[in-house]
Amino acid sequence: MTEVSPARVCALTVVRRVFEQGAYADRALAAAAARLDPRDRALATALAYTTVQRRATLDHVIERLSSRPLRRLDAPTLAALRLGLAQLLLLDGIADHAAVNETVELAKRDSPGGAGLANAVLRRAAREGRTILDALDDATPGHAAVLRSVPRWLAELWFAELGTEEARALLEAVNRPPESAVRVNTLVSDPPTVAAALPVASHPAPGIAEGLVLEGPFDIEGSELWRAGAVMGQSRGSMTPARALGPRPGERVLDLCAAPGAKTGQLAALMADEGRVLAVERHPGRAAALERTLARLRVRCAEVRVADAAALDTDERFDRVLVDPPCSGLGTLQSRPDIRWRVTPERLAALPDLQLRLLRAGAALLAPEGTLVYSVCTISRMESEGVIERFLDGEPGFDVSPIGGARDVGPFVRLLPHRDGTDGFFVARLVRR
Repeated sequence: MTEVSPARVCALTVVRRVFEQGAYADRALAAAAARLDPRDRALATALAYTTVQRRATLDHVIERLSSRPLRRLDAPTLAALRLGLAQLLLLDGIADHAAVNETVELAKRDSPGGAGLANAVLRRAAREGRTILDALDDATPGHAAVLRSVPRWLAELWFAELGTEEARALLEAVNRPPESAVRVNTLVSDPPTVAAALPVASHPAPGIAEGLVLEGPFDIEGSELWRAGAVMGQSRGSMTPARALGPRPGERVLDLCAAPGAKTGQLAALMADEGRVLAVERHPGRAAALERTLARLRVRCAEVRVADAAALDTDERFDRVLVDPPCSGLGTLQSRPDIRWRVTPERLAALPDLQLRLLRAGAALLAPEGTLVYSVCTISRMESEGVIERFLDGEPGFDVSPIGGARDVGPFVRLLPHRDGTDGFFVARLVRR
């Protein structure tokens, strides 16, 4: 019997959990890869994430090469086929014979009846698969959805909101590896010291003094820098909202939707840990994790409160409020390979009402002349400018405060992965008169 590498076993486990059980790819991978050595873990990550991310493209190839319609393939066979095709067609440095033989063995273990079909499809793909991929184009949203592997409705949305050329560039970018960046926790260290201690080269993040962009792979959470609280894995996009809020030492700051805590820690650091940060999280488990994060970051000025952000019971008023509400996450497709398959048009349409309700809740707790920042990690007009327009229509006591470096949307910041090299984000800053 063909021996199967632990990385492929792990990757198939993750793929099946994501598509059959609705698991999150990163959590499924963390559980399945816990005992793998670093090399196998890296390979398992590449295999699983590529397979999940490129599902639509892989299914297109399967439909062209399989004698059985996609809808009639059992789940184990379909998962094995997707994993095998990802190795043959989308990843470099993997021998065809290893991809075919080990994938067929995996299929045999879970679906003996499907192993023969998997063998036939994969061997055809080794000969014909690249020709099928080369025939794809992005001339229309429907074509681009297959080529770039996103739901058709999402390609249509971006074509409509961004224009054809911008949408094509964005769709090409969302399958590239994400930029790797860390935020230096200035309560513990400083960027030059951390840069010198990193085992990989880095350079300063443009416009963010505490940010470093890494130029190679680095296990952030396995490092001594992490354990010492000196660094936080955080994209440049995620560092932008706290910078826009601009808290100062001694101020009262509200982080209304705080978990997992990267922005809360950044707010405290920008305040030199002087003043007060109230971090609100409604889920007790996430609140406990937030407290652990703040403890690791040596933050003392923050209080974590378990409460509903939309109905926070307090008489306190704050100098600055950050509202970073739940959103579709459509700006994070590079780092979260399954998010494109989780979001639906119906869920997207339901989010702006929740976001507006949370923004109004934050505004109600703002002191006169206070600053309110709204941010979402998405590329969707209804969750960004649309929410701000609705808010301002009902709140005449607020003015827009332009953000330096704002692009595309008047006084607001919109970051796009293909143009700005980081997560897609929208950030708006408002001031109470």
